[in-house]
Amino acid sequence: MKIFSKEQIYEGDALTAKKQNISSTDLMERAGIQIFNWLHMRMHGAQVPIHIFCGIGNNGGDGLVIARHLITHGYNVKTYIVNYSTSRSKDFLINYDRIKNTTKDWPILLNEESELPQIEERDIIVDAIFGIGLNRPVANWVVNIFDHFRATKAFVLSVDIPSGLQTDAVPTSPNNVVNAGYTLSFQSPKLVFFLPETAKYTVQWEVLDIGIDPEFLYTTPTEADLIGKNEVLTIYKPREKYSHKGTFGHALIIGGSYGKIGAINLAGRGALSAGAGKVTAFTPKCGYIPLQGAFPELMLITDKDEEKLTEINFDIDANVIAFGVGAGTDNASIDAFEAFLKTNKKPLVIDADGINMLAKRESLLKLLPERQTILTPHPKELERLIGTWKDDFDKLQKTKAFSKNHKCIVVIKGANTITVAEDKLYVNVTGNPGLATAGTGDVLTGMIAGMIAQGYDLLSATVFAIYLHGKSADLLVDELGYQSFIATHVVEGIPLAYLDLFKKPEQPQVEEEDDGEQD
Repeated sequence: MKIFSKEQIYEGDALTAKKQNISSTDLMERAGIQIFNWLHMRMHGAQVPIHIFCGIGNNGGDGLVIARHLITHGYNVKTYIVNYSTSRSKDFLINYDRIKNTTKDWPILLNEESELPQIEERDIIVDAIFGIGLNRPVANWVVNIFDHFRATKAFVLSVDIPSGLQTDAVPTSPNNVVNAGYTLSFQSPKLVFFLPETAKYTVQWEVLDIGIDPEFLYTTPTEADLIGKNEVLTIYKPREKYSHKGTFGHALIIGGSYGKIGAINLAGRGALSAGAGKVTAFTPKCGYIPLQGAFPELMLITDKDEEKLTEINFDIDANVIAFGVGAGTDNASIDAFEAFLKTNKKPLVIDADGINMLAKRESLLKLLPERQTILTPHPKELERLIGTWKDDFDKLQKTKAFSKNHKCIVVIKGANTITVAEDKLYVNVTGNPGLATAGTGDVLTGMIAGMIAQGYDLLSATVFAIYLHGKSADLLVDELGYQSFIATHVVEGIPLAYLDLFKKPEQPQVEEEDDGEQD
């Protein structure tokens, strides 16, 4: 799914109105009806008080459409106009007149001096005050309305985006944004739904199709794409009957040090479970006995040193090499890494201490194979690579610049892991807090290497592995819980994540009405 920018959304609206020979007011009506339908399907006429707060722009116009249809269907509706400016959009004014012609209970005008309405916890608030066009600070008296929403503890449904949240900036204060229980976003989710500093303003979101021109949706390139099941299914390569282990490639994992051999174990299991035909590890000598005893499927080569990497020599022809998990950052190990990089021609997945080595000796960055390198840092490792950032948008810009400069893929790990490939972002939808535990990143490194070994290109391998990694946790967390989830569980869930790709959604069962006849 594409994540369109604010400017692209405006462009799509205008193009749709022109190509479908409709007015912008007609398009607003279509959007408002979609939200009304969403509410109507869930409420079935229930007389819970619904308080609809409308701004005086197009988002407020959407709110007026919703209010009008709820009123005509007999719902208990109170409509308010948050009068934060003297200017009004044309479509807002049209829908303001329409609602006045629909009901004798005209919308209540709220100004800075107005007393805020009483709202009970069982009520519903529809937030249609500000939309994606907001580009200025919210007035203090409007922030007081947001505070009032929070104080009531009522359920808040935001129209398109929580009011006060901009599409391309982090709020200066958390009080300046509505906290939505649910956001219904028109045609496309917003990038701010997936960033750590802004995702917290909506608990859940859903996209509503409002009939934007299909050609525009399909052909317009976007800065960001959302990666879910439908997207990875187009990447998946089915296996042929007469394939063998050589068909699915050989992954080499280099790393480990005294006390950190477990990282190699996890990465190796990740690579094999993701589908690599063969996996070999290169570790210090201290890794030989524990890995041979605990991991019979893994082949092993060791360094001459007992405790750390000092000289990386091997005579296998691997399809991909993963480096860094558990390696430590001893100077001798960095020297060995540098010597390895000077001769390596294979695709690289670099994680953990491999990234720390790059940060400690920046000259190594010039030795990375162009467009054949994937870096998978956690937040602190990323900071060592690109420097500090002021907010999530600054982090994305600096990561994109780093990716372009070094011609590599960078994975920003987190609640919604983002893969950065130069100017393009790929936002993952799977995963949960259970993954916030030691070793899950090692498993992911192995999984990415395992996908590349099978013949997936680097970008496809990265986004596919990240999806499966998160889906594994999603499928097991209900049974295991967040707190008890460990990295080994990710490996155990990879087969389930693969199987889930082809699982059909369960159809809701419709109970047959009793006609009163007996058999």
